[in-house]
Amino acid sequence: MGGDHAPEQVVAGAVAAVSEHGIPVILTGRPGLVRPLLPSGLRPGGIRIATADDSLTMDEGALASWRRPRSSVAVACQLVRRGQAAAVVSAGSTAGIVATARLLRPGLAVVLPTRPRPTLLVDAGAIADPRPEMLVQFAQLGVAYAQVAFGVDDPQVGLLTIGAEPVKGNKLARRAHELLAAPPHGGQPIRFAGNIEGNDLLSGRVDVVVADGFTGNVALKAIEGTASYTSGQVRAALHASAAARFGAAFQRRALRELAEWMDTETYGGAALLGLEGTVVIAHGRSTARGITSACRLAADLARGQITEKIQGRLGTGHRGGHFLRRAQPPSHPGQPGR
Repeated sequence: MGGDHAPEQVVAGAVAAVSEHGIPVILTGRPGLVRPLLPSGLRPGGIRIATADDSLTMDEGALASWRRPRSSVAVACQLVRRGQAAAVVSAGSTAGIVATARLLRPGLAVVLPTRPRPTLLVDAGAIADPRPEMLVQFAQLGVAYAQVAFGVDDPQVGLLTIGAEPVKGNKLARRAHELLAAPPHGGQPIRFAGNIEGNDLLSGRVDVVVADGFTGNVALKAIEGTASYTSGQVRAALHASAAARFGAAFQRRALRELAEWMDTETYGGAALLGLEGTVVIAHGRSTARGITSACRLAADLARGQITEKIQGRLGTGHRGGHFLRRAQPPSHPGQPGR
C-alpha cells in the first residue's frame, strides 16, 4: 500500500516477480483494493494476500509503529518475524519503515552504479548520528551484502570523509578510522582501504563505502541530483540539431544500455540490513519494474542467508524478539519509544 503509485504498480510488480522469476509473494493490504488488481490465471500459490487494515503515509516517522500497529508494513514485518516470509519489500516512507521494522543495529545499504561492479554505500540514512563503533558494524553489514549480492569474496571497505589522511575529518570519522584499521574485537576482519573522499564514490576504488547516515544520505542525494541533471543535459544535446539526432541514432543501443545501468529501478532499492531481518525499501516513485527488481533483490539476499552472514561477521548469535516487535509509546513527545 506504500508508494506514489500504490497499489496498482506494486501489485503489477509483484505479479511480474511471480510469473517471470518464480518468486512467491505475500501482498499485505486491503483485500478489496488488492484482489481486483490480480490477473486471472496466475499460478496457484504464487501470490497470497494478508489483510492489513491501515497503511503509512509518506510523511510518517519515528512514531509510525506505535500509531499504526496494523499498517501494511507492520503486518509484512510480522510475517517475517513468524517465519512466514523471508524479507519485506516496501515503497513507502523510509522513516516509517525504519521505525516499524525496528531492526537491531540497522544500516541502509544503497547500490551505486560503478564499473566494473557496483559499489555499496552504508549508511544512506537510517542513523544520522551514530557512534564510531556503529560505523564498524556498518562495514560488516556492507561486507556481508557485497559477498552475497556481488559475489566478492573479500570486499574492500572505505570510510567516506573529507580527506585521505587518517587525521582528516571530524571526531566521529577519526575515531571510526582508528577502529576500522585496528584488529577486530569479536567480529571478522575487515579489509580496510582507508579514507575516501566524495569524488571516489563512483570510481569503483572500493566495494563498500561506510558513512554515518547524515553524510551518506547527503552524498546519495547529490549523486542522484547530478545524474538527473546530466541525463537531462545529454538528452537536450542529442536533440539540439538534425545532425545530433542523426548521430544519436547510431548510438541508440549504447545509450539504452547506459540508461539502464544508471536507472535506480534496475537495482530494486535500498536494503535495510540488521541482525534480525532484511527489508528492501524501493523508491517511492517506483513503477512495476522497480518493484519487481526489489522483490528479486530481497529474494537474492534471503537465499544468500544475508542475516546469518551478518550475525557471523559481527560475532553475534541470533537474538530473537527485537525484529518487528511493536514499539512502546514514547514517554513524552519527541522521544522515541523502546
